[in-house]
Amino acid sequence: MQSLTNRAKQVERKPMTLWEKMYLLSITKGMSITFGHIFKKKPTINYPEKERPFSPVFRGLHVLNRDEEGRERCTACGLCALACPAEAITMEAAERLPGEENLYKEEKYAARYEINMLRCIFCGFCEDACPKDAIYLSETFAPSNYSREKFIYGKNELLIPDPKTDPEAYAKAKGNK
Repeated sequence: MQSLTNRAKQVERKPMTLWEKMYLLSITKGMSITFGHIFKKKPTINYPEKERPFSPVFRGLHVLNRDEEGRERCTACGLCALACPAEAITMEAAERLPGEENLYKEEKYAARYEINMLRCIFCGFCEDACPKDAIYLSETFAPSNYSREKFIYGKNELLIPDPKTDPEAYAKAKGNK
């Protein structure tokens, strides 16, 4: 049968020589590669004691941001959910009631905001789509867990600490952003 590309080569089946039958050359090559790797630096990092340095453009867990007065920035416009290619973000909007001006920056806010981290591909489109800088991807990587339900982060897990009541936790959560 003729091939379409004419790239096929006929394989030669010549008999093995005495050196090839003893496999000494192949064993010597394999052992030299093995001994070469013994003296190289190990790529493994002992995680709890040492942390791996991340790139400056690393995208980790999502954080819902607050303004300088401690009010939530999210206005529940839904642009982050629309921009998400994995459809990992769900939200429900609500109207701000009289007396809640110190909690929410705008009249509309996200009453329910959830991100399914099992679906998230950490692309950063939600961060780019947000007109209020209400969401950003922090420098913290996603922890492991045993149940699927613990990977769905609600508003209480995503919201950054209040800068007025807890400035140290706010600065730590903000990172270099």
